[in-house]
Amino acid sequence: MKRLFSALLAIAIVSLTLWGCGGGGKSTPEATLAVTLTPAVGSTQAPAPGPNFPLNVKITSAIPAKGVTINVSAAPDGSASAFFTASPNSSQASNDFSITNTPVAQVCVLTVTVTSLSTATNTWTGSYRYSAK
Repeated sequence: MKRLFSALLAIAIVSLTLWGCGGGGKSTPEATLAVTLTPAVGSTQAPAPGPNFPLNVKITSAIPAKGVTINVSAAPDGSASAFFTASPNSSQASNDFSITNTPVAQVCVLTVTVTSLSTATNTWTGSYRYSAK
């Protein structure tokens, strides 16, 4: 009888320990960021009158609890010197930008990186080419 009581007590202690540790600390993993750009990622836009160009960044995945930072950078193709940068935080699905000061007759690369403010390793990056005529 003493053995049965000891076994039941051990099972109860282990069960309570596992139940107590397992319930409170678990969190749902954050959704991987998914984004669409207008103009489309990977596209090369036909030369258009400038110097300002519209950009829409649409977050199509669930937006992280703390929101995101949207880093936008535009530079002549092959150059590390950006003529346009913006880095706003957002908790909106749709985000509009006006890319300004685009140089005439140069192919430019616009790069967008979206980073979760909740999980810094959750990022998305895309780019496209465009030019002002």
